[in-house]
Amino acid sequence: MQNPIPKPTEAELEVLQVLWQKGESTVRDVHEQLTQSKESVYTTTLKIMQIMAEKGLVTRNEENRTHIYMAAVKEEDIQKTLLDKFIDTTFRGSAMKLVMQALGNNKTSSEELAEIQRLLEQMRGKKPS
Repeated sequence: MQNPIPKPTEAELEVLQVLWQKGESTVRDVHEQLTQSKESVYTTTLKIMQIMAEKGLVTRNEENRTHIYMAAVKEEDIQKTLLDKFIDTTFRGSAMKLVMQALGNNKTSSEELAEIQRLLEQMRGKKPS
């Protein structure tokens, strides 16, 4: 049985987003990207990435003096894990409640509604009647 994907903290998720976008990166590369949107200290970024390596969220190539980090988890897998947790805790497991809340709180364009309809029809086609 496969180990469950660890739930990243908000700071870890920010690091993962940089790695998913840029690919293999040094701590300095990640730190420079993160400081574009908020102040951060290099040693904090380093510590976060070391913890992430221990948790299995990133891997580290230590062959050179400068360590290169890579995301060890797929973006889609983290999104699914976080969404499942969010639906369970916020909407008591009801995807319908989530969708109804999302559609009720936002202006949904005709194009978006058509895409949602297409996805629903596609999902219906996959399930046996």
